[in-house]
Amino acid sequence: MVEANLMGFAFDFAPTSAWLVWILPFVAALIIPAVGKASKRATGSVAVAFALMSALSAATLLPGALESHEVHDQVNWISTIGIKAGVLADPLAVIMANVVGWISFLIMVYSTGYMKGDKDIVRFWFWMMFFIGSMQIIVLSDNLLMMFFGWEGVGLASYALISFWYRDKHKDHVGVQGRTVLGLQEYYAPTHAGMKAFIMTKVGDIMMLAGMFLIFAFAGTFGFRELMHDTAWATSMQAQGLLVPAAVLLFGGAIGKSAQFPLNEWLLEAMTGPTAVSALIHAATMVKAGVFLVARIGPLFFALAAAGFAMDQFFEIIAWVGGITALLLATQGMVNSEIKKVLAYSTGSQIGYMMMAMGIAGLSHQYVDGYTAGFFHLISHAMFKASLFMAAGSLLHVVGSRFMTDMGGLRKHMKKTYAFMWAAGLGLMGAPFITTGFWSKDAIFAAVYESGNTWAMPLFAIAVVTAVITSFYTTRMIGMVFFGDKSKHIEHMEKEGHHIHEASMSMWIPYGILAVLTIGIGVIGLTAEHGIHELFTEYLGNTFHIEAEHGAEEDNGLPSFLAGINPIALMASLAAFSIGIILGYVFYIGRFVDPVKFVNSNIFFYAIHKVMLNRWYLNAMVYWCFVVAPLWLARGIWRYFERFAIDLGMNVGIEKSVGWGAKVVQRAQTGVAQSYLYVFGAGILFIVLFLFI
Repeated sequence: MVEANLMGFAFDFAPTSAWLVWILPFVAALIIPAVGKASKRATGSVAVAFALMSALSAATLLPGALESHEVHDQVNWISTIGIKAGVLADPLAVIMANVVGWISFLIMVYSTGYMKGDKDIVRFWFWMMFFIGSMQIIVLSDNLLMMFFGWEGVGLASYALISFWYRDKHKDHVGVQGRTVLGLQEYYAPTHAGMKAFIMTKVGDIMMLAGMFLIFAFAGTFGFRELMHDTAWATSMQAQGLLVPAAVLLFGGAIGKSAQFPLNEWLLEAMTGPTAVSALIHAATMVKAGVFLVARIGPLFFALAAAGFAMDQFFEIIAWVGGITALLLATQGMVNSEIKKVLAYSTGSQIGYMMMAMGIAGLSHQYVDGYTAGFFHLISHAMFKASLFMAAGSLLHVVGSRFMTDMGGLRKHMKKTYAFMWAAGLGLMGAPFITTGFWSKDAIFAAVYESGNTWAMPLFAIAVVTAVITSFYTTRMIGMVFFGDKSKHIEHMEKEGHHIHEASMSMWIPYGILAVLTIGIGVIGLTAEHGIHELFTEYLGNTFHIEAEHGAEEDNGLPSFLAGINPIALMASLAAFSIGIILGYVFYIGRFVDPVKFVNSNIFFYAIHKVMLNRWYLNAMVYWCFVVAPLWLARGIWRYFERFAIDLGMNVGIEKSVGWGAKVVQRAQTGVAQSYLYVFGAGILFIVLFLFI
């Protein structure tokens, strides 16, 4: 039986469209292996076509979502306990589904050029479409259990795609061969990286599963709408001190999938996968799943807080996990020489911004401000970071190296990629007034600064310092790749007859579109932000009864077109961008100061650089605590307990003891009756004496 709640939505096909958004990619995944038997080349066309149809299905839901309508459609699933599967296409889900759908489509187009000629191309398309379908399940699910199926699906696809080049050739590794940290090599093969990602994200998945079933034990439902309509479960859980722990356990899933501290270390090694995978999974979609989860459950817990439930600890954890991750990963991006790793550090750092905004929203009276800022940055980051990753893939294709030190002087040979990387890079840096990144970061700064929370100022300081570092390492990346002289690596390539050239159209058009959108939407960014703010204000009010406070608008002393902008946040944004780009220009574009000599000129700078380069020793400590030490313990148990106590003591020892005893008994069997009587009499005498004693 199907239940549909269209809430005034005018299009009868809306429920069907909502289902098709995630079903179509799975259909493609099912037929691609069969198509591949006939023609491997045709599989790319099938993948692109189905990705486009999925994106178009998501687009048909936009008109209703922009009018704050929703589609909620359900079918029976586990009838014995009354669980239904359903799609919930509310404004939050519809916008996210379109972000995932359209960026996925562009990346699939890019992949037709990037993966051309790969002998495992059928497997690539299968897992990419499987991933898109799983991600859209996460976005459109109306309950936690169905969402978890999508959650595990993206984890499985991520493992398969990170390990895609499973033959572990040296060119597919990440890290520097021979380099060690705390005695451990930081040079990883694709299969190792895939397993690392799988295991570390599973830590978060188990936490999420525990939180889900803890809530189900009290509520009897996994449904998002049902949990909101009847909050008796929350009262029971708070009485037993379980409400905040359950919420934090759910957030644990977000920490794992979005590579937030302390489960952030898997993301850097995930760069062993093809760059198209990095653009799709580790920039635009899967790592955003954690942010989406917080955006989905956050309003529910804030509404409970408004009703008198103590939820501050939950939101403080979100805000501080985001803040720590943002700063921690940004500092590492400053010093790394692998272009995809720099972008990966940046991704985790920017997701930290989103988490910070979502957390501070729950600690503020104006929940919608932080909520909108975090989600607007998700949209903006998905565009410019997917563009940067795809552009980086073009560079790797042309140069044949993942190291920026093997590049240099490429702006004359790759003019389109150079221009698009500047556009997308300016979005990442938050270039004032012309990029989406500026408006979304400014909104986060303002939300944190205006929250009035005890932690507002420390978090605001972290946000600003992180913005300075972001601007610096982005300028550094562009300077190392496109400016200066050609590297010895490129000169050697040219001597051998390999000429540097622009990427093919199928590759540069997708990242060019996203780069142009970063600037195009950025020009009207304030209007776009206000539009999203109004949409979410209505959505949160209608669904969760979270009302925005409307105070008298104060004159901020800025021009009229900047009405509503916080001047402190604006000045902080401008200062962060300026300081970072100036420093980056001095070191890596103008080359006025040699960064190597600068670092080595002072013991303090050298020490800080080493700590950052060694990933604050966190990765090495993870390996020592959870890999090396357990292996030592296991080997010790095997050597001294299993091998000695079990194998020698029990298996061999018992065998020999029984054999020796058998020989003793055998010798006692003399066949002489007098001997038996003697033993029998001695035994009776012994028992009698024992009883008397």
